[in-house]
Amino acid sequence: MTTLRAPDFLTPFPHKLQKQIHEVEHFLSTHYSARCRIVGGAVRDRLLGRPVKDVDLEVYGLELPRFEEAMERLGASGVGKSFFVYKYGDLDIALPRRERKVAEGHRGFAVEPAFDEREATRRRDFTVNALMYDLQEGKILDYWGGLEDLEAKRLRCVDPETFVEDSLRVLRGMQFAARLGFRIEEGTCRLCRGVDLGDLPGARIFGEFGKMFGGVWLHYGLYALESMEISQKLWGQGLDRAAFFAAARKMARYPAQAPEGIRPYCFLAIYAQHSAVPIGKILDAVDAPNRYRRALERLPKLPPKVPLSFVADLARKEGVKHSPLACYPQVREAAKRLGVWESAFEIGVTPRELMARGFRGKALGEELERRRRQKIEALED
Repeated sequence: MTTLRAPDFLTPFPHKLQKQIHEVEHFLSTHYSARCRIVGGAVRDRLLGRPVKDVDLEVYGLELPRFEEAMERLGASGVGKSFFVYKYGDLDIALPRRERKVAEGHRGFAVEPAFDEREATRRRDFTVNALMYDLQEGKILDYWGGLEDLEAKRLRCVDPETFVEDSLRVLRGMQFAARLGFRIEEGTCRLCRGVDLGDLPGARIFGEFGKMFGGVWLHYGLYALESMEISQKLWGQGLDRAAFFAAARKMARYPAQAPEGIRPYCFLAIYAQHSAVPIGKILDAVDAPNRYRRALERLPKLPPKVPLSFVADLARKEGVKHSPLACYPQVREAAKRLGVWESAFEIGVTPRELMARGFRGKALGEELERRRRQKIEALED
């Protein structure tokens, strides 16, 4: 085990969160002689300098009945009795536990208390998520080499034998890669390629994809998606080498410049431009919500050189800033030059005016389209 002194560990935490942690630690150590550890993502994010908004605490030195008594006295509310989890403010407080695979599927685990710290951290997916902070001693506890992996910006599984028992961990690796800017360690990547994702319900699949879409390092998420063969498993075909590198370059450069409202769609918008798989099939595979379908299913392929007519067509109903293709600088520049960044492309006549001239039904639609095409074509003259 590696330990690292960190007496000022809590200092960057919000004051309210620090207060809750100190209250719980003082109560449990004073009245029950229990030991408290901060575990999981809060430790990782604190060491990476990322904001920490909520914390998981594990309590050592108590049997289940005494723990439940302590939580009742503390005023914590139970949120997962089968997992011995209680909520207190922004804290999740739990007994350390271990998991045993007892049935098929993502949920086929039996959970029981664990009284050994190393055994408790074994259930974690990646070493950087298995770090613990000892509140009494003011030090970080590292049983699996997580500090080294954190320094190397690497995602490595804790236990190869148990890692593959939970298929969701493959998708968690993908979204962590995009959110943290970490690479998947090759041995872990090989393990993930061998894991069947067929037992995952759609909601859980999109839950992890949704987190990835919000990541800063989308090209890392793309690398994980392709190298772990997630794309092949979910929609039957990944990107070829040339398409992968073209998409990765765009994901590394463009989405951060896009309007905030369309950023969740940027990954799929770029991916769709380079994939031979219809975007509808991909959306079905990840169980995407309807808002993704409305934004992406009719998205045209981006030409190598973007003409003004393409952008005008893109702005038929609303400004281009609402389109996922706004992640591309050449689209943004053309839209602003054309005056359709914030408003729809105007053809110079309204349906009401054409109706006053006698156009009705199909003829009205055809005349609107003719005038639209005529004005768009004039832009290229």
